[in-house]
Amino acid sequence: MTDYKEKTSVLFVCMGNICRSPTAEGVFRRLVEEGGLSDHIEIDSAGTHAYHINEPPDRRASAAAERRGYSLTEIRARRVVDTDFERFDFIIAMDRDNVQQLVEQADVEQHDKIRLFLEFANAQEDEVPDPYYGGAAGFERVLDLVEDASRGLLEMLQKK
Repeated sequence: MTDYKEKTSVLFVCMGNICRSPTAEGVFRRLVEEGGLSDHIEIDSAGTHAYHINEPPDRRASAAAERRGYSLTEIRARRVVDTDFERFDFIIAMDRDNVQQLVEQADVEQHDKIRLFLEFANAQEDEVPDPYYGGAAGFERVLDLVEDASRGLLEMLQKK
């Protein structure tokens, strides 16, 4: 990212946009702000399903994020729309099911924008597990994975 003529845009995607993707948006946004890159990287999140449109993140996700100093308060759930595939440079999915949904929705020439988030992490897993039906430990695990992948993603963008 040595050439700052254009903003790089990143969209984080999970199923409902109330747990994993808003967590990723909040964590990545703070890393970008701390790196002084807010004017150069656009960040958003969305879901592949319309279950929770306009709702805030899950209270458990927000509480776990707040314990680590991240704020999700400004985020509201929305569904991925067709124009997102044109607008965003990177469309980062939390799991393979969401990758598949995105691939089905996108035009073929936009498929290379769609990536699994944990491709940027040092984790053993390749998917960020959905914590929605589990306990508090699941939200902490999501944060561990998201922090790791966010650092890797930011490092990759800085090298671009």
